[in-house]
Amino acid sequence: MKNTRNFCIIAHIDHGKSTLADRLLQLTNTVSERDQKDQVLDSMDLERERGITIKSHAIQMNYEANGEKYVLNLIDTPGHVDFSYEVSRSIAACEGALLIVDATQGIQAQTISNLYLALDHDLEIIPVLNKIDMESAMPDEVEDQIIDLIGCERTDIIRASAKTGFGVAEILDAIVARVPAPKGDPNAPLQALIFDSVFNSFRGIIAYFRILNGTINKGDLVKFVATGKEYNADEIGVLQLKQVPKKTMSAGDVGYIISGIKTSKEVKVGDTITQVNNPCDKAIEGFENVKPMVFAGIYPVDADDYEELRASIEKLQLNDASLVFEPESSAALGFGFRCGFLGLLHMEIIQERLDREFDMDVITTVPNVKFKAYLTSGEMVEVHNPSGLPEPTKLDFIEEPYIIAQIISKSEYLGNIMTLCIEKRGVLKNQVYLTSDRVELTFEMPLSEIVFDFYDKLKSISRGYASFDYHIQGYQQASLVKLDILLNGDNVDALSTLIHRDHAYSFGRRMCEKLKELIPRQQYDIAIQAAISTKIIARETIKALRKDVTAKCYGGDISRKRKLLEKQKKGKKRMRQVGNVEVPQSAFLAVLKLD
Repeated sequence: MKNTRNFCIIAHIDHGKSTLADRLLQLTNTVSERDQKDQVLDSMDLERERGITIKSHAIQMNYEANGEKYVLNLIDTPGHVDFSYEVSRSIAACEGALLIVDATQGIQAQTISNLYLALDHDLEIIPVLNKIDMESAMPDEVEDQIIDLIGCERTDIIRASAKTGFGVAEILDAIVARVPAPKGDPNAPLQALIFDSVFNSFRGIIAYFRILNGTINKGDLVKFVATGKEYNADEIGVLQLKQVPKKTMSAGDVGYIISGIKTSKEVKVGDTITQVNNPCDKAIEGFENVKPMVFAGIYPVDADDYEELRASIEKLQLNDASLVFEPESSAALGFGFRCGFLGLLHMEIIQERLDREFDMDVITTVPNVKFKAYLTSGEMVEVHNPSGLPEPTKLDFIEEPYIIAQIISKSEYLGNIMTLCIEKRGVLKNQVYLTSDRVELTFEMPLSEIVFDFYDKLKSISRGYASFDYHIQGYQQASLVKLDILLNGDNVDALSTLIHRDHAYSFGRRMCEKLKELIPRQQYDIAIQAAISTKIIARETIKALRKDVTAKCYGGDISRKRKLLEKQKKGKKRMRQVGNVEVPQSAFLAVLKLD
């Protein structure tokens, strides 16, 4: 145990985390020349294309220092705010963390939030200044920021370039010297923390764990505490580039366990593994079920693909345990699923993976968040979509989730960012100048306001400089109304939204205008209306396509023309009664892109 080091890498998106991991693997000869490629730990095509880590990965390296052999376990973490639960579990499995800061950009929002997670778990922090080889690097200024943030000595900061490999050997020596060896008793009852799981179509679910106390042998009967289920440890081992089976593993080790589990609900990140015949007294603290924050309906474009879509989502859930779904039906879209996501990026990635990995064409409804509706009877109902809202006569009040948002930006964009946040019903809680031209803003704002397009707008008004991070703070009472869209008096439930009363009129007005552009003209007038319960607040009319029935009348009496027009009017009226307005797919998507 004394020669084992468990560490993770924390950084903001695009600060060079995956590239540094590549260099560490190269220098310790974990990856052969033949297998070497960029972002070797990012196994998904999507991760490689977008340059973000979606799933966290773990890998073991062997390193020799001061004449002794060391085992280094790197537990990689995703950088994006939507995957912060995975980050917190990865951090709980480590004793140290490399804090990577881009020398050209300085400290950003997720760097700070992930750093606080690491400090909460008492990790040893090794600050690394990356991208030192770039012309736009500002090493001295960024070092000052790091010293202000974590209060370390200037000599503790390692200057490195993951691209060229400069300073990487120094990082490895620092891990050996500064990160404490794992504590734990190999003879105590088994206590292992699950920090990740992946699905393999041949072997079932593979859980990644870190042993805190005790020893596990191949073939042991083990129990997962949160689910209470028991399994045989068919195979255990350590994670190098490929899985390496072992006969026995003890306290301080990081590895994997295969026990033929086929359903993802049975493996929960943060759960504790123990032995059946010698169980531990209590589970490892900090386990919580993943809470989805954003909800949207996913429907097949072709109604016959419903069962296929169910199978695809179930397979996806095996690979991504934070996806939650349940069946629902809609009058406009037929049968589909109500899915819960950790955030907007998570939702986008699930859609993309459904398309790529399973070839599914889907319609996604307007994303919304989970509200709490309190009835006059004192009962509380969770509302995931607008159609689930109780009738106004039974409703007492509604609460919506609030977040604390941290935004770090150059001070020249401060005014625009404050305007944007206040428009989104944000309240400024704190403002701190990190340096003379970098400011950190803390806002309290409703989650439903950032679900739409907040992140895109923030990036565009700050020219990509502002970084954004948030965490859920709780629920507060809100003045929300259900906004319905009616076509010829029929409610299109897939376009309904729950919205703040002050924004309802302008949103309804824009929706009607947008739908007028997108819905094709029919042989009769189509009325598009936005309504709050029975009150119509906006209306647009799509004019009918009409044949010129009076073309054959030239000259003559007006009554002849009038008779033909009346006849046409009757036909249009009859058509309107039986006519059915088709809402094109683009209309549902356009709602997401209303500016």
